[in-house]
Amino acid sequence: MKVLILNGSPRINGNTSIGIGEMVKIFNEENIDVEVVQVGTHDIRGCIACGKCAELGKCVFDDLVNKVAESFKDADGLVVASPVYYASANATLIALLDRLFYSAKFDKTMKVGASIACARRGGCSATFDELNKYFTISGMPVASSQYWNSIHGAAKGEADLDLEGKQTMRVLARNMAFLMKSIELGKEKFGLPAKEEEKCWTNFI
Repeated sequence: MKVLILNGSPRINGNTSIGIGEMVKIFNEENIDVEVVQVGTHDIRGCIACGKCAELGKCVFDDLVNKVAESFKDADGLVVASPVYYASANATLIALLDRLFYSAKFDKTMKVGASIACARRGGCSATFDELNKYFTISGMPVASSQYWNSIHGAAKGEADLDLEGKQTMRVLARNMAFLMKSIELGKEKFGLPAKEEEKCWTNFI
């Protein structure tokens, strides 16, 4: 099994990475392959709603988004981690997620999603809610932990002192591993949920 982790922080080995590292330890114990992509260091533009992805099968801007899409397609789970900026996720990460989830046309049903927010103090809950919306619009079960998935730190390395936050990350990884393995067994026995033949589109004017 495989988990793809997207780190929205522009800081290499910063506090967001500490939270991710706790999850990686558990995934390794569970014999789950992990790929971590440092998104925050890239220059990623937002979606321009051109619709070319429907024709090309990928985003018209051939950057990290299309590379990540290939890894996402093969993954059983996706972890999205972000520092908190003004009670919101990193804008670079949001630009990637907007384009990734819209342009990647493969079926995401039953891939397990989890989000992490890292802040000095406030804004984690709002960021956590913001990131989970990508999963819940895509048929992806959301893994939970013993608390909302947040870890705290300001100066580099301070998150290592947040013992509760680190434990929350480890519990999250164990729950996510269990959920992915359970879904895999369920798919073998029952298959994926049946889909209706035609999707209904209703516009509100």
